[in-house]
Parts: sequence; C-alpha cells; structure tokens
Amino acid sequence: MRALDIKLWRDLRQLWAQVLTIAVVVAIGVAGFVGMFAVYDSLLSSRDAFYRDNRFADVFVAVKRAPLAVRDRLAAVPGVAEVKTEVVFDAQVDLPGVATPVSGRFVGLDLARAQQGRQGLNALTLLSGRWPEAGGPLEAVVTDRFAVARGLRPGDVAHAILAGRREAVRIVGTVATPEYVFAMRGDMPDDESFGVWWIDDERMARAFDMTGAFNRVALRLHPGAAPAPVIAQVDHLLARFGALGATGRDLQMSHKIVTDELSQLRVMGTVLPGIFLAVAMFILNVVLHRQVTTQRAQIASLKALGYANAAIARHYVRFALVIALLGVALGLLGSQAIGRLMLWVYAEVFRFGRLAYATAPWLIVTAALIAVLCATLGAWTAIRAVVRLQPAQAMQPPVPAGYRPTLIERLGYGRHVTAAARMVVRNVERRPLRAGLTVLGIAAAVALQISGAFWLDAIAHIVDVQFRQVQQGDVWVDFDRPMPATVVNDLRRLPGVIDAEGYRNEPVRLQAGARRVDTVLSALPAHGRLLRVVDEARGPLTLPAQGAVASALLARELGLRPGDRVTVAFRLWNRRVVEVEIVDIVHTQFGKALYMELAALNRLARDGDGVTHAALHADLAQREALWQAVKSAPFISAVVDKDAVVRAFNARTERNMGVFSGILTAFAVAMAVGIIYNAARIALSERAWELASLRVLGMTRREVSVLLLAELAVELLLALPVGAALGWALAHLLMRLMSSDAIDFPVVIAPATYAGAALVVLAAGVVSAWLVRRHIDRLDLVAVLKVRE
Repeated sequence: MRALDIKLWRDLRQLWAQVLTIAVVVAIGVAGFVGMFAVYDSLLSSRDAFYRDNRFADVFVAVKRAPLAVRDRLAAVPGVAEVKTEVVFDAQVDLPGVATPVSGRFVGLDLARAQQGRQGLNALTLLSGRWPEAGGPLEAVVTDRFAVARGLRPGDVAHAILAGRREAVRIVGTVATPEYVFAMRGDMPDDESFGVWWIDDERMARAFDMTGAFNRVALRLHPGAAPAPVIAQVDHLLARFGALGATGRDLQMSHKIVTDELSQLRVMGTVLPGIFLAVAMFILNVVLHRQVTTQRAQIASLKALGYANAAIARHYVRFALVIALLGVALGLLGSQAIGRLMLWVYAEVFRFGRLAYATAPWLIVTAALIAVLCATLGAWTAIRAVVRLQPAQAMQPPVPAGYRPTLIERLGYGRHVTAAARMVVRNVERRPLRAGLTVLGIAAAVALQISGAFWLDAIAHIVDVQFRQVQQGDVWVDFDRPMPATVVNDLRRLPGVIDAEGYRNEPVRLQAGARRVDTVLSALPAHGRLLRVVDEARGPLTLPAQGAVASALLARELGLRPGDRVTVAFRLWNRRVVEVEIVDIVHTQFGKALYMELAALNRLARDGDGVTHAALHADLAQREALWQAVKSAPFISAVVDKDAVVRAFNARTERNMGVFSGILTAFAVAMAVGIIYNAARIALSERAWELASLRVLGMTRREVSVLLLAELAVELLLALPVGAALGWALAHLLMRLMSSDAIDFPVVIAPATYAGAALVVLAAGVVSAWLVRRHIDRLDLVAVLKVRE
C-alpha cells in the first residue's frame, strides 16, 4: 500500500466522527434530491399512463342544452379527432346512515359501451364491483375516493333528488377517471361531501328532459393540433346554445390541481437538496482547511521526498471524495425510505391506479456527480494555497494571527467583562469569516425548519380567511336553476335557520383590449353578512352600488386598474354584452373573479331579481331537523356543511403536510448537528494546545469547556435571528416558485413556528456541545503539549 493511501486511511479513521457528520449532510441532500425526483417521475409516468389508457380529452365544454345533431359539426372542426357528449347534472344525495346532506354529480353512461370496454374519451376504470345494468332498479358506479371517504361498498343504496324526484340508487361499483382525479364543486376538493355518480344515460336524459340533447362535451385533438383555434371554433358553434366557454386540458380543474402538485414537488426536490449540498461543501471546505493547516509539516515532508503538488492535491481530493461517496451511498438508502413514504402519501391523494416507486438511473448518476463536484470544489479551495508552498516555507508554522483590542475593549467596556468572555470575543473577532460562515450554516438549518413548518401556518390562515371571514354562514345551498329572490324567505322558514342570504353567480366572458378570460361574476347583497368579499390587507369590503370589483388575479390577467372598463358577456341565461367600470382591485386568495352588488347585477342583466345560491346561519342544536328539510327540497341541488368541509380539509392537509414537515425537521436537525459538531471539533483541534496549557495552569475541565463552548453558543445565538430572516426569505421563494395563477395568498409564518425552529436547532446545539465536552474531558494533556513542541 502506498504511503499516501496509508495516510488517507489514518486521516479518515482519526476524523471518523467529522467524516460521518459531513457524509450525513451530503446524504440528506442526495436523499432529498433522489427521493423527491423519483416520486415526481413515478407520479408523472403513472399520470401519463392513466391519462393515455383512459383517453383523457384535450378540450372541455359545458353548455346549457345543445341538440345531439351538433356533435357531427363539432367532429368536423379541423383538428378534432374524437367527440364525446354527455348529460351531467348535480343533485343532492342522501346516504344511508349519514345525517348531513351530500352532493353528487350525476353523469350519463352508455352501459353497453362500458360493458364492452368501448367508452371513448375520459373512460372509467372499474376498481371494484361491476358495471350498472339497464332495465331494473337504478344502478350507479361512483368515484373511488368518495366511496372510500364515506365507507361505501357495492350493494349500498342511496337516495338522490333527480330533477325534483327522489329516487333510490344502488351502488354496484367504484371507478377512477382522469376527468375526476380531484372531484370538486367549489374552490377545493372534498371527497366526503361531493362525489361523481355514473348512471344509465337513457334514464339520465329522461329524468332531466335531455333526450336528444347534451350539456357537456369533450374533444380529443389530432397530434400536433393547436388547441386555441379549435376552442375558438367550438365556442362559435355552441354560442347560441348557452356554452360556458371551451377550455383546454391545462385549465381543466382536476388536471390543473394534479399539475400544480407535481410542479411543487419538483421545486421542493430542487431547492432544498441544493441547500443541503451547499452546506455540505462548506463544512467539507472548513474541515479540509483545518486538516491541511495542521498538516503543513507533513505536506512539506512529502514535497521534500519528491511528491508532486498534483499527487498531494489528489490525496486530499480523495479524502473529500470518500466522504462524498459515503454520503451518496447513505443518501441513496435514505431516498428509498423518503420516496416510498412520500409516494404512500401521494397514492392516497391521486389514485392513478398503477403507482410503483422506481429510481431512474439518471437520478443516481446526477446526484453522484453533484456530490463529487461539490466535494472536489470544497477540497480544492481548501488546499490550493498550501500545496503551492515550497517545502522550506511549508515546514514553517503558519504566521500567528494578529491580536488587537476587541470591539468591547475599544468601546471602553473591557474592564466590565471577565477574562474568559474577552477570550471568547477575541476568538470570534479574530476569525470573522469562519464565524460568519458557521453562523450562516446554522442559520440555514433554522431556515429549513421554518420552510417545512410554515405550510401549516399558511393552511390555518386559508381556513381562517375563507371559512371564518369570507364564508360566515354555516350552510351553503345551490339551486338547480335560478330562483326568484323570494326563495330566501322560504329558506328562513326552515327549522333551525336564523338568517339566510341569496347570491347570484353568472358565468361570463370578460374582455379588456385584446385580452379575455372566462370566469364567474359573483353578486352579493348590499350589507350582506354571511358571505363577504375580504381583502387580505383591508379586511371585509362593501361592494359599490355601481361598477364592479376585480380580484387581483383577474386584474393581473387582464391588465386592469381602477377606472378601466371591461366588456362582460353573459354566457348562460340572458346572453347580454355590457360594459362595466372596475371600481376597485381586491386581493383575495382564490380565483379570477369579478364581484358586484346584487341589485347592480340584476339591473345590468335585465332578467329579473334572481339568485343561484344561498348561505344560511343555522342553530346547531336544530341541525338534524334542518338536514331533513333541505334533503326533501326539490329545487336544491347541493348542500354544503361548512364545519364538515373544514374538518375534512384540516385532516387531509395536516396528514399530508405533517409527513413533509417531519421529514424536513429531521433533515434540519441532522444538518444543525453536523454544522455545530464540526465547528466545535475544528475549534478544539486548533486550540487543543491552548486549552491543555490552561489545564496545566490550574483551570478545571468545566472552565476550559466554557471557553470553547461559549464561542459556539455565541455563534448559535447569532444564527437564530439570521435563520429566522432566511426562513422568511426561503418561504417566500418557495411560494413564488410554486405559485399558481388560481391562488393568491401571502406567506404566513406564526411566531410559534419561529420559536419551534429555534428550539430544534438549540437542542441540536446542546447535543453537539455534550459530544464535544466528552472530547475535552478526554484530552491527553501530555500528548497535546508534546505535539506543539
């Protein structure tokens, strides 16, 4: 074995604890990068396979009512390869053993084609049970997510109000479809309160008086066909039938949520592992710099014996590479645990069917190359100055650091500070760059802890704003058609209802200059209390008697400012085209929406005084009687219990974000221990002779430990506010990188999150200090002093 190989082995054995801690930090970066990207690749390939196997459409259109004869004209549009028309309506569902109302979307299904496996676009995958059969009792298959959330199985019987008539519906199977990976009616998915049901299309058409007609169409385009021209022609063909505006797959709600989730995972797999690898390179640089500095005489001897600069440099680079490759090996093992845990969480969310964890070879190669490159750069920056020295120069000890009065002494407070404290301050001031880098490294651990925990604060903020400030009512009801405003009085007479307010949502197309967007115009009553428009900075707003208020997302999309005028084209009932002045811009959390006062909208639409939704303030003690009353109301298509939605939302997000936050907390702890422990061991190695001398002069182990660990404590305390600021910046960076054009809410970090991150890192510092204190207690005074001689 060559001399340098023996030296390498001895160095690794001597510094095994530091080698291991650095390798762990490298491993965290590798595990995060490989694990998260492997999950991303697995989900992406599963999604694409699911979409392909189930023939997910490219363009979607909702229409009031169009004759089936229009289907041939749609198929003739250039670029269209396939057309599928459907009858779709929402209705109330009364589940067995469930007191609260549940909403369902009922879709007509061609039973013969389904049983033959020829469903066409947006096909259903049968996960359990069988397909419905015609001619007998009404049967249905339901979305698997809804069935699992409600504990439904084939054979269960529910009741639905279809076109005003209460009918028994037997569940015979559960399905999955790319169109409803996430099934939702409002701003967020809710598997407990909303499910999709497929029943015999002929009975569906008869029930809703849609025989020979359709109200939903999906199109598949030829490969390479541009969606925009097709969407324009489809809108033109269906305009006179009350089309709500064709949208491409990119705006289809379920697909958009899936895409946003995958994009966020990709960002997290890039930014956070990058931070860990950068910190690992920093620690490796410091350790190697100390190693090279203490081995100047050995390097000089090697150079005098004929070893070239390149050979010596390779020796230290190999030292760094061993650490990097050990970190890669540990990281690849850790990536399996992280990846499979995260995939288990996402499997419950997406339900794509075939979902298997696999690590692509390019991920392993890329992670190894990044780690090797970081280690090589860290090693070279540490050794490049020393290996260039001449042997005679390298044999000389480093030039002692220059001493001068500390800042405290220069300010005249030195006499009020103990000698031990002055020693600590002098050591920090003497090496400001090293102290600053150590502070920055510890601060990065604090920032990572904050970046993993602030999501729960953001979710709590969303719940507070949406369900306590915006939606102050207890129950939300949707009507199956626009109803006279007098229906609000009928709702007030229901058992348990204290107050009720009616609202109106109109699908519209807005145009400002060359820009246009399809959205919803929401009209609220003047001085309404149960549903309000809330600005993030200004709080609840009073809608103007004239003109409209635009959400910030809508204003950004159309380039609107207060005072601008926008063209409003009503898409569904009264198809008027009018101009409206934008009076104000409001920063809401969700959606590109336009808001008006209800009376102002009614004057603008000129179609009477109607409402499409209502909010109820109810007495909780009479909730059961209220549920029974609304379940039997034929004109109510959906009922939403706010408390149930909040509970389901909190349970889902806390479960998913809890896993993610736990992983980042473990990473941050390991990172903090690695940085603090290495900083303390380096300081101990550099000051061993000094500390041993103080021991010989009569200082106790405790007093000597204080001199060393107090410096560490100063750096740790300085790192906490820096880490809080970095955490705030990192949270904003992540939110910006993962932003969506449908969501607009500020980063919210609670004081408890800052405190928790600080306590976690302080605990890591205490553990590191205890480990280093053990080394100080075992310090061999004679051996250390002989080395100095």
